[in-house]
Amino acid sequence: MAEILSSTIVSTKLGRIAKLAREKPGVALTSLSHHIDVDWLREAYRRTRKDGATGIDGQSAEEYAMKLEENLQSLLDRAKSGTYRAPAVRRVHIPKGNGGTRPLGIPTFEDKVLQRAVAMALEAVYEQDFLDCSYGFRPGRSAHQALDELQHQAVCMAGGWVLEVDVEKFFDRLDHAMLRQILQQRVRDGVVLRLIGKWLNAGVLEEGTLVVPESGTPQGGVISPILANIYLHEVLDKWFEQEVKPRLASKAVLVRYADDAVFLFANEKDARRVLAVLPKRLAKYGLTLHPTKTRLIAFRRPDRTPPSGSAPAGPGTFDLLGFTHYWSQSRQGKWIVKRQTARDRFGRALSRVMEWCRGHRHDAVRDQHRALVAKLRGHFQYFGISGNWQMLARFRYEVIHAWRKWLSRRSQRGSMTWERMDRLLERYALPTPHIAHRFPSRAANP
Repeated sequence: MAEILSSTIVSTKLGRIAKLAREKPGVALTSLSHHIDVDWLREAYRRTRKDGATGIDGQSAEEYAMKLEENLQSLLDRAKSGTYRAPAVRRVHIPKGNGGTRPLGIPTFEDKVLQRAVAMALEAVYEQDFLDCSYGFRPGRSAHQALDELQHQAVCMAGGWVLEVDVEKFFDRLDHAMLRQILQQRVRDGVVLRLIGKWLNAGVLEEGTLVVPESGTPQGGVISPILANIYLHEVLDKWFEQEVKPRLASKAVLVRYADDAVFLFANEKDARRVLAVLPKRLAKYGLTLHPTKTRLIAFRRPDRTPPSGSAPAGPGTFDLLGFTHYWSQSRQGKWIVKRQTARDRFGRALSRVMEWCRGHRHDAVRDQHRALVAKLRGHFQYFGISGNWQMLARFRYEVIHAWRKWLSRRSQRGSMTWERMDRLLERYALPTPHIAHRFPSRAANP
């Protein structure tokens, strides 16, 4: 009952903040922390994942909940008085598709709750400012909406030139001083800014060594996605919409999901002009383009003759959010942009399943089956878009092969023949591919 009441109270407060921000565009708000009370923290607690890894203090969500009201009141008092000390984040590394690793910072559970509380206030303000081109980590928006918008614009423009942008180590190189300047254009609440400053300087604990970075925001932190969006809204979105597009000769579109961005240009000269000035724009904010992952690609519709003197269209493809985009013909013979699972994402997902099968080959078959069902359903839920059925079927086929391989190595009594495997699959059936996102699913105003 208390949670329902808190949600209602906080929803009203968020509406007030959003209304004020909407009515005063460009004005810095000074009293955001006034709205943060125990009800607000209780709602932040409700929105915080309870099954995540623990931080450096080892405290779980269940342990924190044992004295929830006492803990929330203490947290509020320390946050408002300035005595709250942001603990260091625990760093772990997860594998990437290129053989490297991606560092993740894991805050303590209490820190997650407070970060969520501040992120809620910032979101209410900046959702009034953010542009339609940005889709990552925003309420009511998703990766599939970004993909559908890009597909829709490419078909409407009959393709053109695609600038695939990769900001090198964005989360590691986000400039703290620049971020503070950007924040202060819209938020001048001392409590909120002080807490953000503490999180930026909290430090990272890895193998017993504490490192305090001079730049960046830890991937994995609850506050990090909204801070990244605020930063890139200033660096890319506003700049492209207000300064670049009015100077271009033809239509151009930006689609951004967090630090993944794709520009689509109808005119090659426009594309090359933007590519020439983009490094300078990023350098102003302490960022750089990845030298090999940033590419300009001819993506004209194959039946369109290129202008005299320009490069041929070629079989151009590009990747965004785990999908490779390419031109193909529909059953009616119309040219459309299709998408299939990108090769690196396919390989990465399959490697994780194979590694899991190897590590759990001695588990009971019913337990292995339950886990593999969940993994396949998750894969189909994200990659199950129109035109990608064959890649889904191939993924299921490879998962079955991996499962059989490691079941064969459970003992020396004989391998798992395909005849035995077929009988096992009759009893422990794996999900068949399904299309979860059918074209067209693009909302006109998501």
